[in-house]
Amino acid sequence: MFDYLRYYFGPLLQVAAAIGIIAGGIYTWTGLSTLFILAFLDGVLPRDMRSRSIRNDNLALIPIWLGAIMAVGLYLILAWQIGQGGMSTIEIVGGMLSASWLGVIIGVPTTHELYHKQGAVKKFIGTYCQVIYLDSTRNIAHMVGHHLDVGTPEDCDTAERGKTLYTFAPAAVIESTKTAWRLESEALMKRGYSRWSIHHQVWKALIALIVFAAAMYALGGATAMGFGLLGAALARLWVETFNYFQHYGQVRVAGKPIGRRHVWNHLQPLSRLVAFEITNHADHHLDAYIPYYRLKPDTSAVKVPNVFICFLTALVPPLWHRFVIMPALKEWDLNFASAEERELARQQNLAAGWPDWFAEAPQAQMSNA
Repeated sequence: MFDYLRYYFGPLLQVAAAIGIIAGGIYTWTGLSTLFILAFLDGVLPRDMRSRSIRNDNLALIPIWLGAIMAVGLYLILAWQIGQGGMSTIEIVGGMLSASWLGVIIGVPTTHELYHKQGAVKKFIGTYCQVIYLDSTRNIAHMVGHHLDVGTPEDCDTAERGKTLYTFAPAAVIESTKTAWRLESEALMKRGYSRWSIHHQVWKALIALIVFAAAMYALGGATAMGFGLLGAALARLWVETFNYFQHYGQVRVAGKPIGRRHVWNHLQPLSRLVAFEITNHADHHLDAYIPYYRLKPDTSAVKVPNVFICFLTALVPPLWHRFVIMPALKEWDLNFASAEERELARQQNLAAGWPDWFAEAPQAQMSNA
């Protein structure tokens, strides 16, 4: 039973953030404060390598539904509170950042889980709750693009070695949007429609955005709508910063099979809970329909810090490169990459001005993936 209950941790954080927004004052920052609290706690807790014992999919989906809907609800609660009057600018900013942060760390994995599911209602909620980061077409680029191209230059979610968070995230926002719209247009043309037919998901995404903005305006006026959209725009950028850590620097030859090794797994206990196993997703790239609670931790994978620490260190690129990702990639290259992948990795290392650890390591020390 505890395996079912543990995943309510994320929705409880959303409830705490909502209470903080309503309480006002310093408490409006409650949601954002969880970034630093989780980073610390996950840094001192032992890694969680245990598989879950969950068999009832309907029960397992309850916290997923709550997380996705509450991700939208936090923006609406903030808008309502602004509409009551009396909130200072600093309180509004705190509430906005709290809604934005939890919309990423909880909203992304819950919507991701739903749009990967079979069933019209699940797909609808999973797709259009993505309005909280202004991208109700993201599921297209993710499912049709990322899942096929991961680790290759065609995948805008895989950061090349040497690229910083600051250059990757803005470019990924643009490229993922272009990819989604292009793939949808091509699919429509194959069905006999025009590229920008009324059936294009972009028009439905636009309606979702208008409804979202109108709801915030109705609850709290122009100020609520403005800050809400600003928070959603920040979340859009924030989403890409977390993609940055999922596959950074890993390489794969286009057309070759995707393996469990083509993923960084962050297996600290709170990371797994609050992000609904999206930090433990090696098996997800082998079968995109495996439910989150059946994903098995890859016990043989390279160890990396929790995703919160990765984010905070990446804000200082030399710290991220030298002390976090270079050691991980060196181990990945020498012990997990195929011969073809090593050549691609070496080229990226040279282009980034990184050390050539292939020359330093005797051939006999290299393992074959």
